[in-house]
Amino acid sequence: MSCGDPHETDCSEVLDHLYEFLDREMPDGECAKFEVHIDECSPCLEKYGLEQAVKKLVKRCCGHDDVPTDLRSKVMGRIELIRAGEAVPEQTVLEQAVADQQAAEAEAESAAGPERTSESA
Repeated sequence: MSCGDPHETDCSEVLDHLYEFLDREMPDGECAKFEVHIDECSPCLEKYGLEQAVKKLVKRCCGHDDVPTDLRSKVMGRIELIRAGEAVPEQTVLEQAVADQQAAEAEAESAAGPERTSESA
């Protein structure tokens, strides 16, 4: 994505670090460069606006939910793998969490044993 005009900061760099900018997780000097770029580049401004809207919507709809500790640690572990340039498992964190939950439920059902099945019969 680019408006075709030359910029001090390349569009790909802005888009690669857009969430760091949105989350205010980058140094002030970098933020200033991004602000200048977004002011000059309408495609990046549009993408910024879209991502900002999505972030607000997610916060409004899901911001009150507690994140399970194990899910948070898995996500943070995945982020560290990516930052270190290591291979990331093909299964997403969410897919892994769902699989873990299903396995725990199956284990709980089998632990309940025949008593549970005879009660429901």
